[in-house]
Amino acid sequence: MTEKKPQTLANHTRFDPLYHFFALPVFAIAVGVAVVHFLRYPGWHSGLLFVVLVAVLIVVLKIRLYVNKLQDRIIRLEERLRLAAVLSEPLRSRIPELEEGQLIGLRFASDGELPALVERTLAQKLSRADIKKLIKTWRPDYWRV
Repeated sequence: MTEKKPQTLANHTRFDPLYHFFALPVFAIAVGVAVVHFLRYPGWHSGLLFVVLVAVLIVVLKIRLYVNKLQDRIIRLEERLRLAAVLSEPLRSRIPELEEGQLIGLRFASDGELPALVERTLAQKLSRADIKKLIKTWRPDYWRV
């Protein structure tokens, strides 16, 4: 098994080559070709081709959006469970105050720095991006979609 590259703020985003660099561009180009075809040869056939290709592109984009939303829901659950185990009272009672983006940003923080970071997040209403910038010991997430 190959050793995974340590994650950091700079390299934690993930691209799926088949989706981002093949399927999505192919469908986007197909819509562009359908527009040109419709403009050059207007008619029911070329109009229907354009509408169908736009619908397929929307489906492709929505599928990705649904996967990301599901992943965010799972992360929220995981982080609430983790926070309940790591934080001490009274900070534990403030877990419901954390917003979705904050929970998602906190998932990369190590257990050691998590309490201080949660306290700072609640006090300063930090955004997901701000939280990630403050993390010193990155907790990798290699299972993201």
